[in-house]
Amino acid sequence: MDKNIIDREIEQMMSDLEGPVVLPDFGVKQYSPLTLAYIGDAVFELVIRTMLVREANTAVNKLHRRASGMVNAGAQSKMIGILEPYFTEEEASVYHRGRNAKAYTHAKNAGIQDYRRATGFEAVCGYLYLKKDWKRLLELIRIGLEGPEHEA
Repeated sequence: MDKNIIDREIEQMMSDLEGPVVLPDFGVKQYSPLTLAYIGDAVFELVIRTMLVREANTAVNKLHRRASGMVNAGAQSKMIGILEPYFTEEEASVYHRGRNAKAYTHAKNAGIQDYRRATGFEAVCGYLYLKKDWKRLLELIRIGLEGPEHEA
């Protein structure tokens, strides 16, 4: 995706989130890493789907195929390879907690290493979302999708 499109998406999503989505104030650190990954999975998929829909109004099966190629454990594991150097200490801690969490499920189409790395990535997404740090969340997603050369 073009950097300008992604930047516009970030601004629009931040604006959208300021309105009807109201999250309670709480201590985000009290949540288990798997709970953070649970919400982070949904948040990441929503961001990707939103970007794809805004990019083109096309057949749903095409949208689904594109989204599936971006939100699977393998793709998320690759993103972590790009993102780890950009994590703050706190984000790195959440990532490691998510990656090392004892999950009782596994990905259907991914190896255990990719699945664990993806769980760590999703935990970071959930953490930033629940912290209401949407700008940072979307910044990391953009870097992960476009590579470090597109850092803001």
